[in-house]
Amino acid sequence: MLNHIESTSQGMLIEAPPDLVKKIVYQIRRLMQAGELYTKELNKKYLVTAAQLNCLLALYENGPLPASQIAKLIMVKSSTVTGIVDRLELKGLVTRVRNSPDRRVINIELTEAGRKLAENAPPPIQQRIVDGLKRLPRNDVEQIVQGLNMLTHMLEVQDLPVE
Repeated sequence: MLNHIESTSQGMLIEAPPDLVKKIVYQIRRLMQAGELYTKELNKKYLVTAAQLNCLLALYENGPLPASQIAKLIMVKSSTVTGIVDRLELKGLVTRVRNSPDRRVINIELTEAGRKLAENAPPPIQQRIVDGLKRLPRNDVEQIVQGLNMLTHMLEVQDLPVE
């Protein structure tokens, strides 16, 4: 059974109604399913994943970049970008270029095929969320941030008790 304990302003703990907990879990599942469906459609129509599309769009909007800068723009680890770039390179959508005096600096740049895909692909799924949030009053957005912060805090790894 899905139960959640809340703290009142007086510090007392009360149990959240099970129907509300179920609604929250249901909405989280819907968000996850939407992301999965988006990725499946991208893969079927454009033969790329959402992460790969995000990388292509970052390069399209900013020009050639080192992997570390791509990682910052698409909010993933640099090691993740390495795998993404490897797969995009195999597909002929990007290339690694050493074009600075320091040969250790490697920039990733779009090929012509990568540029065409970036121009024609749909916007990333998070753009729909960004567009929707822009239409909401600031107070509503702040409430969403607060709720999501609470949910993500619940998912953080907790130290296991020492026996």
